[in-house]
Amino acid sequence: MTKSRDNGLKAPRPDGHWWRQAAVYQIYPRSFADDDGDGLGDLAGITARVPYLASLGVDAVWLSPFYPSALADGGYDVADYRDVDPKLGTLADFDVMIRALHAAGIRLIVDIVPNHSSDLHVWFQEALASEPGSPARERYIFREGKGEGGAEPPSDWVSNFGGSAWTRVGDGQWYLHLFAREQPDFNWSNPGIREDFLTTLRFWSDRGVDGFRVDVAHSLVKDLSEPFRPSVDRAHDQPLPVDGSDPLYDRDAVHAIFESWREVLNEYDPPRSAVAEAWVPRPRRLLYARPTELGQAFNFDLLLAEWHPESFHRIIADNLTDARQSGASSTWVLSNHDVVRHATRYALPPEVDRNEWLLGGGTDPIEDRETGLRRARAATLLMLALPGSAYLYQGEELGLFEVADLDAAVLQDPTWERTGHEQKGRDGCRVPLPWTRDGSSFGFGSDGAHLPQPAWFAGLSVEAQDGEEGSTLEFYRRALHLRERLQGAEELEWISERDHSLLHFRRPGGWNSVTNFGDHRVQLPAGAVVVSSGPLEGRMLPPDTTAWVVD
Repeated sequence: MTKSRDNGLKAPRPDGHWWRQAAVYQIYPRSFADDDGDGLGDLAGITARVPYLASLGVDAVWLSPFYPSALADGGYDVADYRDVDPKLGTLADFDVMIRALHAAGIRLIVDIVPNHSSDLHVWFQEALASEPGSPARERYIFREGKGEGGAEPPSDWVSNFGGSAWTRVGDGQWYLHLFAREQPDFNWSNPGIREDFLTTLRFWSDRGVDGFRVDVAHSLVKDLSEPFRPSVDRAHDQPLPVDGSDPLYDRDAVHAIFESWREVLNEYDPPRSAVAEAWVPRPRRLLYARPTELGQAFNFDLLLAEWHPESFHRIIADNLTDARQSGASSTWVLSNHDVVRHATRYALPPEVDRNEWLLGGGTDPIEDRETGLRRARAATLLMLALPGSAYLYQGEELGLFEVADLDAAVLQDPTWERTGHEQKGRDGCRVPLPWTRDGSSFGFGSDGAHLPQPAWFAGLSVEAQDGEEGSTLEFYRRALHLRERLQGAEELEWISERDHSLLHFRRPGGWNSVTNFGDHRVQLPAGAVVVSSGPLEGRMLPPDTTAWVVD
């Protein structure tokens, strides 16, 4: 028998399958809205903007880490998994925020970061103060070094942020961190770690949280048998093997952990949802999305897609097949806090190395912003027509581009230092949002922002676009509200077109999505055009444009 643990908090109508076709808006809290004027976004700022989220028409918010953190990695270095960072608010502020979201019919998904903690976590501080081989050290992964006096790392494993994945402590041992040195990896063979995370899942579920986004879900279990086997170099995007044989990533044993999580998530009515962030090959992704585990896994393939109908068609068809096989629904993502914003990706020639482009301050080549925004809007409307859940990243509804010219002195992403200044990192998509045309931080807060905002933010601010016909903000609002009418069977029918520059599919109820990837106008099918990503020319669909047509 299921039991409710919502402690009286008002919630949207019970629906155990709400996540299958939800429109989810990702909030990076430190860059969304600053209520107390310290330059850092906070929970009270989110609460104040709930009416904006409701007007946008999203079904849920995914809240990136808000836990106590030294911000060595944008909050993904968690010092306490069951509290709120004092710089962002309190648990009482969290309760006020979730009540406001639920009252507006918006569910809440929170990030959970199980691979590693902050080095300031009480357990890691205890480990540092304890002897090698002690129970405190067994919560993490400590090993002796190699070479004379153990002065060399235990293996050649590379951090995702560059450099060695090992750091030496004062007594000579080394600890493993697949990310920054301030993010020591947990030892998931330790029963205490497993039990504590089940407690954390219950803690937030009891407060009314509707679901969890599981950070680097594929990295929890490691093969630590010696001698250590080589692992892929994720810092340079080496692909993972398709058989789960890498010693650090996508190990088969990780699935037993998530089966135990699903048991806890199913204690609630409705069951709490979960989605895996697992950068693994397609066949392996299905495992995380099984109903006996997390239930859904991120599909990042559109982040890598060329602007070409065959590329989009293949990705969509493959992932819908995967969803049917796993019993999950697919997820669709065009931007998030880890990648260059899609308006900028589409504004650059496909052969451009984006890291090199960022290192050059975004000047070689100069973005074709008109093309970039036109394609970004077309891709978004196509994505919103697909069966499955759509994840939107804060600011994309304003048509924001990457802030590519951030000075090195203001960069916060650990990638910059860990790679010896060879990779600029992700700060360009994390610049605080512009709410107004002017002010010290374009309405983000009363006293500046933690990352500098460019002058061109003024014209893309919420104030500049609110109520303006044809603006990107109003386009998102219309598309998201119309999308509610598509929430029937998770099916689509591909429509064959003689013009191969078109991508055309039909959803149940006679809804057609037609995207023109070509360089010439094409005739739209018969029916009423209910929304388009850009201006139409009569019944002609211009290049780089999507339209929804109802039979």
